[in-house]
Formats: sequence, C-alpha cells, structure tokens
Amino acid sequence: MGLGVFLLWYIYNLFTPEQLEQTYSHFREANYWIVAFSVFLSVFSHFIRAYRWNLMFEPMGYKPKLANNFMAVSVAYLMNLFIPKSGEVSRAVIHRKYEGIPFDKGFGTIISERVVDLFFLLLFTIAALFMQFDTLYNYMIDSIPIKKLVIALLALVTLGAVFLLFLKRSKGAFAIKIKVFLGGLKEGLFSVVKMQKKGQFIILSLVIWALYIASFYTATKALEETASITAGVIVITFVVGSFTFAFTNSGFGTYPAAIMGILLIFGVAKSAGLAFGVIVWTSNIISIVFFGVLSLFLLPVYNRKKELN
Repeated sequence: MGLGVFLLWYIYNLFTPEQLEQTYSHFREANYWIVAFSVFLSVFSHFIRAYRWNLMFEPMGYKPKLANNFMAVSVAYLMNLFIPKSGEVSRAVIHRKYEGIPFDKGFGTIISERVVDLFFLLLFTIAALFMQFDTLYNYMIDSIPIKKLVIALLALVTLGAVFLLFLKRSKGAFAIKIKVFLGGLKEGLFSVVKMQKKGQFIILSLVIWALYIASFYTATKALEETASITAGVIVITFVVGSFTFAFTNSGFGTYPAAIMGILLIFGVAKSAGLAFGVIVWTSNIISIVFFGVLSLFLLPVYNRKKELN
C-alpha cells in the first residue's frame, strides 16, 4: 500500500501544471457510460467464475449454491484490497461455514483456479510479446545498453539456477514451504486434467479471459486518446496491468503508473495514459467494494434458513 501511495505522489509531482490540467480534462471528457459497460463485463466474468467453480466441486460430491459461489468470489476480491492473497483463504472459509465443504478441499480448488489463471496470463504475455516485439525490442535497446541487457539476463538465469539448486538441497523451513506450494500447484494442475467436465471447464475459462479482454477493450473507447489503439497494444497493456496486482493491493498505485508507462511507449500522452489507468482501476475497485460489502451482508441472510435447520 505504501508503494502505491508513493507512486501516486511521485507521478503527481512529476507532472507539470499543464499536464495535470490535461489529465483532469480527460477525467471530465471520459464517457462513463462506456466505463460502466466495461465494469459490467468484468462483473459478469466473476459470475462465470462462480459457475465454473462448481465443476471443480462435483468430483468431490459437493454442489454449493451459485449465489454462495458468487458472493464468496466477491468477498475474496474485497479482501484482496486490504490483505493481498487473503481472498483465496476467505473463499474457502465462506464455503466451510455456509456449504460445509472442508477448508482444505475448498482451498485446493482455488489453487487449481490460480494455476489456470497463471497459464492464461502467460499465454497472453507470449501473444503480446509476439504482437509488439519490434516496438518493445527497440525501446529496450534505446533505453538499456545491449551489454547491460545481456548481463541482466545472464544474472537472472544464474539466480534461477541457484534458487532451484537451493530448493533441491535445502531442508530448511522456507525451502519446505516453497516445495509444498509448488506441489500444490502441480496437484491443482492435475486436478484440472482429471476433471470429468474438463471440456466445459476450458470453455468457461476461455469465456472468463475473453470477458477480461473485452472489458479492457471497451474501457479504451471511453477516452478519445485511447479509442484507436491497436489490438496488440490493448493486449500488452492488459498484460502489464494484470502483473501490477502482484506488487500492491489489487494494483493500488502501480496499475495507473504501469498503464501510463506502457501506453507512453506506444505514443499515448502521459496525461491520457494516467487518466485511462485511474479510470479503469477506480471503476473496477468501486464495483469490487460494492459487491464485496453487499455480499458480506447478504451471506448470513441468504443462508439463515440453512443455519436454523
């Protein structure tokens, strides 16, 4: 959270008064009906995620209510705003309380989900690199001397090899935790492969990520300066924005900064790039807070009859 605050403060002080005024004008001129439709697509993806979740419970003999699935997902996104990755735990806790599903089994399905999400994010990353390879390569060459780039890559490979060797030989608590985590990822991946309705699961996963891209694409139409960017720029900007969620609470501060930076490479002014990043991030956070808080209130109400029985 502190990193996000620092980045917002740094960008604010980096901008000239003229650039700040341009940014404010973008906020005023944005089409918020388009932004609202973009948010709707994002929320609809959460509903599809909630529906897909039952496919992972079926082999274990559980069939939680779709409403509980959706509310658990909504609360998870809300929790991640305050404590990163706590949402995964909250989803399993909610299903243990209201659906009677053991925590470890519920959490195992969430690990499987994250493996699938990581796989799709890597696919989009590879696609983005291929689609905009020349621009990104030229930018890196111009910004970073080739000798330093080679040294950085060699250092990264060396660190990776040392880390793998450390995991293989170490018996310390940290190494054991990493091995357990990697084992969970492996188990989660194989659980998807062994799923009875894996064809339906794959289709729903494609729909979820198509909705993510569609939501982001729709949002670009809200500003005149981003309305005409190409498909390749949209994909790579989406990917860069997705990675920021790993650095701060749901991308707080880092998302607008990263969106501004990547769009600047492709010729979009800093003021427009920052305004676009703030609009996309803020609109989605508002929906997350709304549905998350609403779900916290509705969960005990919706499940009251079951608790009384």
